[in-house]
Amino acid sequence: MSNDDHYGGGGHGEVGGTGQTRTRLPDSPSDPYGNPRRTPRPSRGLITAVGVVVLLIAAIAFANQSPDAPTNNASNKPPTDAATSPTGTQPVTGKSNGIPKGFSQDEQGAQSAAANYAVALGSEGMLKKDSRHTLVDGIYTPEAAARLKGPQDAAYSTEFLAKLGLDANGNPPQGSTFVTRTVPIGTRVESYGPTATKIAVWYTGLVGMSGTKSTDPVRTTWKTWTFELSWVGESWRVVSESQQDGPAPVPGDMAASSSDDISKATKEFGGFTYAR
Repeated sequence: MSNDDHYGGGGHGEVGGTGQTRTRLPDSPSDPYGNPRRTPRPSRGLITAVGVVVLLIAAIAFANQSPDAPTNNASNKPPTDAATSPTGTQPVTGKSNGIPKGFSQDEQGAQSAAANYAVALGSEGMLKKDSRHTLVDGIYTPEAAARLKGPQDAAYSTEFLAKLGLDANGNPPQGSTFVTRTVPIGTRVESYGPTATKIAVWYTGLVGMSGTKSTDPVRTTWKTWTFELSWVGESWRVVSESQQDGPAPVPGDMAASSSDDISKATKEFGGFTYAR
C-alpha cells in the first residue's frame, strides 16, 4: 500500500508506514474511550409489570385504611334464632308478692312463667313458713296449694333446717350466709295447649352455707325442673312439678373461692326477679 491511502496518507496524521494500519484517536480529549455508551433501556414490558404491581400495592393499602372497606360478611354472620333461643318478648311489668305476673297465654308466656317459678321456689323464701306459704299461694293453683302446704311444712322441719345449719326459723348462724339460688339455663316446651301446658326448665343451682365454720360449703347442682301449668283466671299456675338430675357439664378447672368471697358475692350480686 502507498503512503497516500484512504486514511489520509502523505504524512497527515499518519502513524504507520507501508503495510501498517492507521489508528484514529478520539475527537474529544475528555473521554479517552470515545463517545460514551448508551445505558441499555429496560424493556417496555418490564416497566408495565412494575407499574401494575405498584398500583396493586397502593390499592390494597388504601382499601385497608378506608373506613368504607368491605368486611368479611361470613365471619360476622349472625347466628340463627335457634342458637339464640333465650330471646323473647318484652318481660312482664307486674309483680305480686315478689313473683312476676302477667305472663301471656302462649308458649312464650308459659316458658317465662315456669322459669320464674323455678327461681322463686329455689330461693331462701322457701325456708321460712310465712314466705313459703305466700310463694305457694302465688305459684300453684288453689287446689295444689292447699294440698302442698301441709307436706311442705313437715318437710321443712326443725330437724331438716338444722341439717342445713339453720335455726328453727330458717336463719343462718351469725357471721354465716346460707345460699340457695336457682339459675335457669333454658326452657323446653314438652306440650302446649291454651289452658294446659308442660314446660321443662334446665337450671343450675347454688346451695350451701358460706362461713368460716361451715361444714356444708356452697356447691353447684344441675337439674331439670318440669312444671305442669294450667291457665287459671289470668295467669299460668302450677298444677304439679317434678325434678331430675342433669344434664350436667364437665366441671371446670377453676379453684374454688373462699367462703368469704362467696358470702361477699352473694350479698353484692342480687338474684334476678325475671328469668326470661
